[in-house]
Amino acid sequence: MLSRGMRVLGHGIREEPWIFTAGVVGSAFFGLLTVVGAFIVGAIVGEVVVPSLEDGHAETGLLALIAAGLVGLSLVRVVAIFGRRLGAGFMQFRLQAVYRRRVTRRYLDLPVSWHHRNATGTLLSNANSDVEATWFPIAPLPFAVGTVVMLLAAFVTLFATDWVLALVGVLIFPALFGLNVVYSRRMAPRQARAQQLRAEVSAIAHESFDGALVVKTMGREAEETARFAARARELRDALIAVGRLRGIFDPMLETLPSLGTLAVLMVGAWRLSQGAITITELVSVAFLFTVLAFPVRAIGWVLAELPRSVAGWDRVQRVITATGDMPYGTASVEGRDAPAAISFEQVSFGYEDGTVLRDVCFTVPAGRTVALVGPTGSGKSTIASLAARLVDPATGTVRLDGVDLRSLSADALAGSIALVPQVPFVFDDTVRANVGLDRPGLSDEDVWAALRLAEADGFVARLPDGLDTMVGERGTTLSGGQRQRLTLARALAGNPRLLVLDDATSAVDPRVEAAILASLRSTSSGPAASILVVAYRRATIALADEVVYIEHGRVVATGTHPDLLATVPGYADLVTAYEKAEAEREREHAYEEVTP
Repeated sequence: MLSRGMRVLGHGIREEPWIFTAGVVGSAFFGLLTVVGAFIVGAIVGEVVVPSLEDGHAETGLLALIAAGLVGLSLVRVVAIFGRRLGAGFMQFRLQAVYRRRVTRRYLDLPVSWHHRNATGTLLSNANSDVEATWFPIAPLPFAVGTVVMLLAAFVTLFATDWVLALVGVLIFPALFGLNVVYSRRMAPRQARAQQLRAEVSAIAHESFDGALVVKTMGREAEETARFAARARELRDALIAVGRLRGIFDPMLETLPSLGTLAVLMVGAWRLSQGAITITELVSVAFLFTVLAFPVRAIGWVLAELPRSVAGWDRVQRVITATGDMPYGTASVEGRDAPAAISFEQVSFGYEDGTVLRDVCFTVPAGRTVALVGPTGSGKSTIASLAARLVDPATGTVRLDGVDLRSLSADALAGSIALVPQVPFVFDDTVRANVGLDRPGLSDEDVWAALRLAEADGFVARLPDGLDTMVGERGTTLSGGQRQRLTLARALAGNPRLLVLDDATSAVDPRVEAAILASLRSTSSGPAASILVVAYRRATIALADEVVYIEHGRVVATGTHPDLLATVPGYADLVTAYEKAEAEREREHAYEEVTP
């Protein structure tokens, strides 16, 4: 544990060498001044105070000079403490900020499939409490290193003063260090368990809050509370175990230096009676042991926090070293203002639990609308993810205007393709911020134009503050259809050349949906974008130029909607079933919105 912990701290030192050096210099300077101060105090007591008491007379000027000297020494020590604390604190918070950014950046680089395997609460814990735990010992580290310098100086002066008194220090300080090592070994598993439970508590809390609607409507409040309480009790017990161990060892660590001071006074009195040392030397050594007690604890602080640091480091590294990167290329595409064509060439894809797509081949021609239709689980959403390059195919190629998506640069990909997913995500911000996303060069006129294309300008205009209206967390102040139209406007604001709609208008009134698709297909300058739409409603499918029918991860048929109705029985049955289900839903439930 000591070895692993020091390696973790070594990473931090290598990343911030100058800040660490400044902290160590301040700490070492403070330590040397502490040793010097002890012998100054000894000299004052032995050479000034004791003679004055014996003579019954004190020189006022000399005492004033001594007082001024001690104040000056204290001020210099204050400067050293300031440098030590500034360097240590700055280094700790800087490393925490750097690693939080690294973890978050890594989250964004890793594929969606990796995120599906990791709970959101655990990921939040990785970026917050685990990073904090990793670099917690870095704050007392410069103080501990400076303390080592101070101990070396103290031992040199002790042996130069009296070897018998020095032997007391030789016995006390190794014992103190050994006790810290035992403490660290006992603490390691307890800290690791507590850190793991912090993440689990965070994961359960996030899951319960995120699924609050399901929890309340299904009457599961008591069960979710009990589930959270059980894990919270485990965390409580783990932290109590940490505190109990600390409660055992802390008094021992505090007592050893005091015992050293007592031993020095006893041995020193004996040596003084023998004439081996002077009163000045005895006071200096005793005072030195007294002032060393607190700095030596800095070494204990570092050793005590190493297990927690190692546990946090392991959990952070699990994210940073996670595999599955999808590196971007450097290629770009021509015609950024014109609709793009996308083609799937013998594409296969599978998750860990099995193959989803097999040899998928079809094309969305430039400026055309293609509907993707198939039963649940046939692979439609996976095709949408492949089209937006959220995942890469296991075999085969997805091309945009003839260029492999894997070869495109990040800017070229983001500027050409926009995906609107099944479940709309709305930030807890204004309408303007949700649509614009702070993209450079995007004016309010551009935002309104995107809202008009998404048939969302009407309800936004009626909001209390228009574009400045706060929509709440996940858009809680909006209806489902409004959230879908807002996320569609967000995608359109970037003027994509290919728009991928993964059942993105399911909560919108069919008439509004038809108006949205019609406005996307026909603008004053021609089609706004090529469209690949995962569709269920007959009205939506009928608006497409071509339909791709999927079953069991394979393309079964392609053609126009009337042709497939007439020639593909499975397609006809599915669309008819969709239509009946839609009609039934309209009869039983009122739509969230009747007019746009």
